[in-house]
Amino acid sequence: MKAQGTVHKYGNNIDTDVIIPARYLNTANHKELAAHCMEDIDKEFVNKVKAGDIMVGGANFGCGSSREHAPIAIKESGISCVIAKTFARIFYRNAINIGLPILECPDASEGIEAGDEVVIDFDSGVIENKTKGESYKAQPFPEFIKEIIRKGGLLNSLKGE
Repeated sequence: MKAQGTVHKYGNNIDTDVIIPARYLNTANHKELAAHCMEDIDKEFVNKVKAGDIMVGGANFGCGSSREHAPIAIKESGISCVIAKTFARIFYRNAINIGLPILECPDASEGIEAGDEVVIDFDSGVIENKTKGESYKAQPFPEFIKEIIRKGGLLNSLKGE
């Protein structure tokens, strides 16, 4: 499994209310959630993001509430993977449960800049920054998590789809 795209970069402590503002939580429509993803810190995100793009954050990405709306909004916006220095544990699990690949890699979080072109090999954990000619190594997913992501989330995985 691979991902490739342009980077959208954010800082430390990006909480779930920044990812999807609470005022939009009255909908379960994934497209509607994606239409407001990151709008309080990056009004142009939804206009710039393209399918396959990569999101990079700092430490404690996804802190705050335990709602699944945040990773759903990110995935539905077209982001193929989130890389961060560290993730809030509940965000990490919610992301995997909905089939959004996320990788903890402090070196990549620090070295990758907004606009860089990045290729991620989920099998090896190698993150290549094509723009800078650098590569970083994240811990690859265990097979059971790769299977959850491949099937689009935990529920699909349990259904055997």
